[in-house]
Amino acid sequence: MDAIEVAELALSLPDVDPSQPSPARIYDFWLGGSQNFEADREAGRRAATAMPTLVAAIRANRAFLGRVVRHLAGTAGITQFLDLGSGVPTVGNVHEVAMAVNPDVKVVYVDIDQVAIAHARHLLKDVDGAEAVLADLRRPETVLEHPLMRRTLDLSRPVAVLMNAVLHFIPDEEDPAGIVAAYVGATAPGSYLALSHAAPDLAHPGEQQEMLDDYRRSTRVPFINREPEQVAGWLDGLEIEPPGLVTVDRWQPEPNSAEVSILRTYGVLARVPER
Repeated sequence: MDAIEVAELALSLPDVDPSQPSPARIYDFWLGGSQNFEADREAGRRAATAMPTLVAAIRANRAFLGRVVRHLAGTAGITQFLDLGSGVPTVGNVHEVAMAVNPDVKVVYVDIDQVAIAHARHLLKDVDGAEAVLADLRRPETVLEHPLMRRTLDLSRPVAVLMNAVLHFIPDEEDPAGIVAAYVGATAPGSYLALSHAAPDLAHPGEQQEMLDDYRRSTRVPFINREPEQVAGWLDGLEIEPPGLVTVDRWQPEPNSAEVSILRTYGVLARVPER
């Protein structure tokens, strides 16, 4: 761990409250990970009880991320990944998936959760080409100019920007469209944007609302479901890869896999064209 990493964590870790549930650690719990506290597990259990399809949706979303990363590191030939809102290192980490396809891949994880970054740096201490940055993705200029990011990724070459299940934590007044545009605008032609986002559940609106009310109270973090048409508006000027903006279980599914009954979580992969 270098001086930058030590300074960040020294400033931030004393403020961690294990009794305060964290979206990153709750997500880890839903995926079957171990990097979470009892407060996270309790909040996660309440949400899953209120919305029985929730855990299936979370795991389908994680599987979507894995398929996207394998495609990008393989067929698309991408060797650089910027994972925004990466959360706690858990099942199917981006660097593990990508490096299994191409060992020369470089990955930067970014999260605002101090515990998530502490765990990530512990996991990555012996991994060449992967770094974890403690930063707020809502401040693109801070992320893009961070020394760990700059020394790991070369933005003059194509990079995959991953925003998996994170933009629904950003309310409209914080301009998620502008945040997406800032990251895309900083990348070279031939780069990619992959994102997933939760939508209102039309079949279980009452259960979803009960779950979200408790989740927001527990985590003190906003959560905004958006229809796919709104998310599509953030992709203007990009080349949408097949099959388009679809529920995550329908994005290039594995052969012979069946569609699953999940919450309406949509995913998409888009390419930055020649300018």
